[in-house]
Amino acid sequence: EVQLVESGGGLVEAGGSLRLSCAASGFILADVAVGWFRLAPGKERDRVSCISSGDGSTYYADSVKGRFTISRDNAKNTVDLQMNSLKPEDTAVYSCAIVKLGTCRRAYEYAYWGQGTQVTVSS
Repeated sequence: EVQLVESGGGLVEAGGSLRLSCAASGFILADVAVGWFRLAPGKERDRVSCISSGDGSTYYADSVKGRFTISRDNAKNTVDLQMNSLKPEDTAVYSCAIVKLGTCRRAYEYAYWGQGTQVTVSS
């Protein structure tokens, strides 16, 4: 079975931190580029971060740059998203997906979307 499962979401106060995990089964996550996305009510889905295969280059949306860090834990076959200095506007369902076609810089197709994990940041 090939799938991704997100975990680590929860309720946190503004200024707090959470660490999300995107765990893969059925394939080696280190071999592919992986993106983190979020969807808030009434808004379009936004890519917040992406990590490349190969050289491991990282990419961040301007809204999270300097606060979020994407990384790999290949021993656990995961891609993690460390979220610091959280703001209420970060509240969303966070999902991960692999770049099936293309690269982080130019992705044509994503695949194996997880169910998502809810992040709620209170004031």
